Amino acid sequence: MRVFTENRKASFSYEILERFEAGLVLLGTEVKSIKLGRASLTGSYVVTQGNELFLTGGHIPAYQPKNAPAGYLPERNRKLLLTKKELNYLRGRLSQKGLTFVPLRLYTNDEKIKLGFALAKPLKKADRREIIKKRDVRREIKDALG
Repeated sequence: MRVFTENRKASFSYEILERFEAGLVLLGTEVKSIKLGRASLTGSYVVTQGNELFLTGGHIPAYQPKNAPAGYLPERNRKLLLTKKELNYLRGRLSQKGLTFVPLRLYTNDEKIKLGFALAKPLKKADRREIIKKRDVRREIKDALG
């Protein structure tokens, strides 16, 4: 499994409850661009539209901008490929108050590009400060021990 891009802020801003995997509907130029590591998940999220889930706000530029299809948008919505059973389960979980889907990473699984996303709950500012304090204490202890 090769990881192309990660959303590192997700684990800091959200409490990850459950992880999922889905395929993406991509163009050929997007696949080549992702494999070169040009994609970015920063500021992206997964939304429901009708009975489907979409990746919104993910930036995937064309492999060769001059040869890109006319009107190509790097931030366009990309459909997630899931079974009906998975979709029903995910929509049920999302209906609970205060939960959201957060994209975590783009990677390959048997040569197919997959999106790893998670059901998450936003952390409050005080919780994030506590995480920073714990990290700093661990770092100081590690430095002191050598």
